[in-house]
Amino acid sequence: MDAPERIAVVGAGAVGLTVAHDVATAGARVTVFERDAPGAGMTGRAAGICYDAYAEDIDVSVADRAMTRIRSLSGTDEFVFHETPYVFLARDGDDAAVSALEEAVERMQVHGREVSTVTGDELADRFPIRTDDVALAGVAENAGWADPTAYVDLFVGKCEDAGVEFRVGDSVSIRADPPGVAIDDVVTARFDAVVVAAGVHSRRLLADAGYPIALKPYRVQALVGACDYRGPTVYDATNESYLRPHPVGVLAGDGVEPVEADPDEWDETADDWFVRDSLDAVRHRTETDPAVERAWAGLCGATPDRNPLVGAVADGVYVAAGWHGHGFMWAPAMGALLAGEIRDTDGVSVPDQFDPKRFDGDESFTVVEGMTLDDDS
Repeated sequence: MDAPERIAVVGAGAVGLTVAHDVATAGARVTVFERDAPGAGMTGRAAGICYDAYAEDIDVSVADRAMTRIRSLSGTDEFVFHETPYVFLARDGDDAAVSALEEAVERMQVHGREVSTVTGDELADRFPIRTDDVALAGVAENAGWADPTAYVDLFVGKCEDAGVEFRVGDSVSIRADPPGVAIDDVVTARFDAVVVAAGVHSRRLLADAGYPIALKPYRVQALVGACDYRGPTVYDATNESYLRPHPVGVLAGDGVEPVEADPDEWDETADDWFVRDSLDAVRHRTETDPAVERAWAGLCGATPDRNPLVGAVADGVYVAAGWHGHGFMWAPAMGALLAGEIRDTDGVSVPDQFDPKRFDGDESFTVVEGMTLDDDS
């Protein structure tokens, strides 16, 4: 089959923009549809943490590719990747987390990741964080953080340079057989391929087109606090919270609600309990006293097996969703892989484990957050 020449991408977050750029530079004519401004959805609410500390080989291969590309982009325009070790720890008395951490690090090392286990005292010798309650920690060296908004701005410019057309401000629906995009139920144009990269809204768009996917939205929360913090990124497995350096001090989160959320009716404001608990966690770990600059909530997409849904759901109709909070982190790799699959590039395709058709789309499953020792730390 000939490579598609006219491609629509629905969604201008990190993933959608990367796909659009990569298929455009491969020779396709690309139109991006976005109902708001580029990056105004979940990408703009992302934490921006990046690492390759995974225990599964398929995750490692994607993360390694993403990290390589992120570093190559750093310093272009306003986009900067800040090299920052990633620390994941278990507290005293949490034997289950300690065992999971030991096992995860061993599997990461099997896959060649630069990760080591350290005691609380060893952690204190290296980083300016509180460690007297740490039973065991892992330190991943190949890690850091970046501003997701700067990534969006960079790729909007790269897309424009590659000739990508932007259609911003309209809600759309998807058509199949043949692929198309409609505004107010009127098909605006026919395409050789349509890529749906609209985050949790991908489920409705594809269901309305007759292609249900196994995706559930769930709510997460984060805040930025002003303080003097110059330490590593930290994931506390016992407390199920994370923090990373930020230009004004610290970005902290989790506040995960492990239940399905309504993607059209949800609270974008951070809960009072989350702000209180998150500030307490930051004070405890960093021994600073942050003042809240802003706090917010976002929606992540869950799948039954925690792997994303990336690939064709029908001839000429593709999806890229279900990231469990890793969409920004994986966008540089998954955008290239999906673009390679769409354009039928030799040796460049999405891993079979991410095939969206591995599920029927009507599965019953429990929402599980993405940042856990069992999955990625």
